[in-house]
Amino acid sequence: MAVLEVTNLHKRYADRIAVDDVSFTVERGEIFGILGRNGAGKTTTVECIGGLRTPDRGEIRVLGLDPRRDRERLRAVLGMQLQESTLQDRITALEALRLFASFYPDPARPEQLLDDLGLAGSARTAYAKLSGGQKQRLSIALALVGNPKLAILDELTTGLDPQARRDTWHLISGIRDRGVTILLVTHFMDEAERLCDRVAVIHEGRVAALDTPAALTARAASGQVLTFHVTRPVALDGLPGVDSVTLDGEQVTVRGTDEALPAVVAELARQGLAPIGLRVEQSTLDDAFVQITGGSPAPSLAQTVQQGEAR
Repeated sequence: MAVLEVTNLHKRYADRIAVDDVSFTVERGEIFGILGRNGAGKTTTVECIGGLRTPDRGEIRVLGLDPRRDRERLRAVLGMQLQESTLQDRITALEALRLFASFYPDPARPEQLLDDLGLAGSARTAYAKLSGGQKQRLSIALALVGNPKLAILDELTTGLDPQARRDTWHLISGIRDRGVTILLVTHFMDEAERLCDRVAVIHEGRVAALDTPAALTARAASGQVLTFHVTRPVALDGLPGVDSVTLDGEQVTVRGTDEALPAVVAELARQGLAPIGLRVEQSTLDDAFVQITGGSPAPSLAQTVQQGEAR
């Protein structure tokens, strides 16, 4: 059963079209990703789904509910964590959850949520004193406190360090295990590749591609690139799957198909050589994203950390 159905969603701001006839469905139990660069239309799309913005045209159904006509009923089935959400500095994590729980007819227990999300030790800590990772965990808890059927998580890990990002990924998987369908908005390809069952790539307000991460990556497949060092010259041309061999001193770069790796390793062994520092590079979701959007690669994890440190 489809938890979310979006059909020909369109939204314009003055002379700029932010979302242009976007359509997709999200099935029960999925982690469905919306990918795209900043300004692609991702956040406008989810704000329309959540009833925070009114689309110019198109239809949205969340478990059969219209976000515009059924706002009160929608609150009981939809939880949202927004990119720019924040709380009053002095409110504690427990106070915030108890406040939000009071808005729902059948909320989750705040204390249990804090424990489930690793915040029990910070229950009485003021929001201003929480770390970035703790604030993100609290925002997830606030999105779940109403026991929603669908949770929208928008740019959840932006600005977090690598360990906090991976901890958050684990939490997201755990949310799905609780029976919550997740709509995950991100511009990090590794995040989508790790978590999502299917993804929609939004480019300039349109759905440019929609499929599983593996299927999108397969479209961008360009074979394998092997790099390694050897202690003496080696001849590898003409091996099965090998398209080209480049030598730069002791470094060897081999380009070819999936057959190249076993053929090269076997030939090196026959010649009494071992590949030193062997690296195998294959197409990734990032490569697929570049092909689909015609742009440069999305920010890497290292770039994200550097940007966060700069801020």
